[in-house]
Amino acid sequence: MGKTIGASLAAQALVDMGIDYIFTLSGGHITPIYQYLENTRVKLFDTRSEQAAVFMAEAYGRTMRRPGVAMVTAGPGFTNALTPIANARLANSPLLLISGCVGLESIEKLDLQDMNQLPVIEPMVKKALVCPKPERIPEFVDMAYRTAISGRPGPVYLELPVDVLNSETSEEGVKRNHTQLDTRAVDVKGAISLMDMISRSEKPVIIAGSGAWYADASQELTRFVEATGIPAFTSSMGRGTIPDTHELCFESSLAIRPGAALYANSNADLVILLGTRLSLYYIFGEIFKKEAKVVQVDIMPEEIGRNRTIDLGIVSDAGLFMEQCNAIVSERSMTEELRQRFAPWVNELRQADRDAKKDAAKDWESEAVPIHPMRLAREVDSFMDRDDDIVVADGGDTQIWMGLTRMIRKPGHYLDSGLYGCLAVGLPYANAAKLMNPDKRVCLITGDGSIGFNFMEFETSIRKGLPIVVVISNDLGWGMIRHSQELRIGHAIKEGSYIGEVNYHKLVEALGGKGIKVEKPDDIRPALEEAFASGKTTCINVMTDPTTISPGSVALANLGSYKAY
Repeated sequence: MGKTIGASLAAQALVDMGIDYIFTLSGGHITPIYQYLENTRVKLFDTRSEQAAVFMAEAYGRTMRRPGVAMVTAGPGFTNALTPIANARLANSPLLLISGCVGLESIEKLDLQDMNQLPVIEPMVKKALVCPKPERIPEFVDMAYRTAISGRPGPVYLELPVDVLNSETSEEGVKRNHTQLDTRAVDVKGAISLMDMISRSEKPVIIAGSGAWYADASQELTRFVEATGIPAFTSSMGRGTIPDTHELCFESSLAIRPGAALYANSNADLVILLGTRLSLYYIFGEIFKKEAKVVQVDIMPEEIGRNRTIDLGIVSDAGLFMEQCNAIVSERSMTEELRQRFAPWVNELRQADRDAKKDAAKDWESEAVPIHPMRLAREVDSFMDRDDDIVVADGGDTQIWMGLTRMIRKPGHYLDSGLYGCLAVGLPYANAAKLMNPDKRVCLITGDGSIGFNFMEFETSIRKGLPIVVVISNDLGWGMIRHSQELRIGHAIKEGSYIGEVNYHKLVEALGGKGIKVEKPDDIRPALEEAFASGKTTCINVMTDPTTISPGSVALANLGSYKAY
């Protein structure tokens, strides 16, 4: 048998896995893999920072529903990747991070970029692996990839020491495993129990989260809602699994969003959590009435019962579970009875929805100068009105304003950081979205603080020919922090809350893109039209009111107890 080297085995394993993109920034410890990936079907997509590369891989995983792959070099390359990994963990994004490291023979010799990487990242991922021998690399790639997507998705770490990559081994000892698993399960008895509970309910709601998206449950969920007449809300990557435009969908489940969510959450007698968790978004389960029955459907048994006693816990794939429930509805001929039963409740929610949106209209339609950020969010939302339009939200207050406003017509077409609340996701997410959807319009709305983290990804967008449109809500600083300090201690501390006016649009022009500045609300839509018509990566720098306080700032001000020493 012939000889081969570890780096060649790593490259071939990635090719055999069917991976199309690896998001990366080059470095000496991963150059051996680069060498053998050259001229293969796998495309290396290089960014200007490791953080951006891993955020792009995360966006890929979220939208494609298969692991995004990122590759970084040792030491500082590895540490730059940690923030996106933490974000992916809390968002349950399927992601494979491959990192180089110093050779096994060089540990504790003070080699270049040496650090003990495994114990740092191990608590942050589903599984952390270090491959000790070149002949085992294909096994480890296979194990890491399928772990990232099996069960509940999440990030997985694979470390390949540089001397393992450069070591020669016999082909005879190489195992090229490639296992594909269907880990979906369905609880048939649970479906029967749920339908019995629904038959006794008067005010049920269903909240579909990321689990519904990853299970591809959209069709069965919509069918179930239509058959039963149960009003639906969506959250996280579940947004759009039933379109916001559907007559029985009441948009986001966030209580702070103008609409029926707060009323529904507070008054429902049966809450069906379909692939969503009882997190901060639901005040850890306390937003629901104490006497309300709660049903939780999740692929991970240990998730069921977090923060609140669950009346019916169901370990199941969300899509298969909805399919089973639909079969029971059909078999029992329940449709007419249930739709009539829940019609008064649906009408109640429609009235609550109208009332809340009427109160918010003054902000959505504000003519104020500087521009009200809610008006900016509304202008972006109304312009991005095609079913296939993709909107990305980044920032503190800015992400809140967009989350309060965006109407989502199709799943997988709205991205924000999620529960980790991580700034800096915007440009990498938008670039990834455009890369995967070159024929779709992609618009990022972000804050002036968050845009600074990965600003050079504008250059990546321009260099790679990914014409995205970036709208910056420029309130002169770190608005959420500034306002939370004002609410909490009576004034804002200038250091760390104030940036000042920066001509971000001019900086993008200098990089080769297009720049537009907007100071009046009526100029927002024309700027969007001009930006998309240009076919260029464009920065629209919108001067927004620095005094407007978002619900997110209020929540941050009330976080924990404050003591001054």
